[in-house]
Amino acid sequence: MSGMSAIVTPPGPLHLRLPATSANLGPGFDSLGLAMALYLNIDAEVSNTGAFCIDATGRNADLCSVIEHNLILTTYVDVLANAGRLSPRLHLRLHNEIPLGMGCGSSAAALLAGVMLANHFGELRWSGEQVLEEACRREGHPDNVAACFYGGMTVSAICENSVVTVAYKENINWGLLLALPSASLSTSKARALLPDHYSRADAVANIQATALLVSAFATRRGDLLAAAMRDRIHQPYRMEACPLLPRLLPLAGTAGIYGVALSGAGPSVLMIAEASAPIPELLSLIRNAAGDPSLEIIQTSLSGGAFSW
Repeated sequence: MSGMSAIVTPPGPLHLRLPATSANLGPGFDSLGLAMALYLNIDAEVSNTGAFCIDATGRNADLCSVIEHNLILTTYVDVLANAGRLSPRLHLRLHNEIPLGMGCGSSAAALLAGVMLANHFGELRWSGEQVLEEACRREGHPDNVAACFYGGMTVSAICENSVVTVAYKENINWGLLLALPSASLSTSKARALLPDHYSRADAVANIQATALLVSAFATRRGDLLAAAMRDRIHQPYRMEACPLLPRLLPLAGTAGIYGVALSGAGPSVLMIAEASAPIPELLSLIRNAAGDPSLEIIQTSLSGGAFSW
């Protein structure tokens, strides 16, 4: 048998389901996020053509199917290149439910998908924590990626180059309503709107609200959310670029809506509602407040984290 090379069997298919996320939750800038039951679904296998191929359906399918500069594939290739591994060309079948460019964590889901694909098809044998930390490093902050990975509402911090996360997801049955304007907003543009320095009063107000918000999820106290989701760090500076926000913020604490916040960097607005709130009445209330009878509003719920099989 000497001189004969072993036959290398490529890794088998991988199936992924990654949730949308709403980060910067109220006062929790770069630290709090929640997962929503809107998913990026991926069926991946080694391509039999020797080239990358994407078949996409669902929301923004035309954008999801583009090979060049595709965040999933560029992440996948770069992770394996940094690990000194070749990247087998893949055939991806995507079904996307996550709005792109709307502050719903589409880039975090794509980054995490790319790392998970690299771990599987490059046979890196990374732990879940290593996968999460690699995706967080590439995203630059942990709130979206941790929520996508673990699900529920997550509290995340970077401590000595490690991601420390706590997730709250048991027995929280609040409804989520996501209002989507017609125009998107890039995260880089939204971050450019923020100041370099804040007053002590603003910092203290956000520390207090963040502590209250975490306590509201820990104790499932929806009545605390109107006060707990107030923010003075990022939302006031993004109002002009996210015109839905000032119109919908006054709904917090009224008519079955517990709390209102910008979703991620915007421009979408997330509302947390009572589980028993009448949805048709809420939709009408929101559209009237927005001054837009055709405003798209997605009704969803808190979700579990990324799932692979």
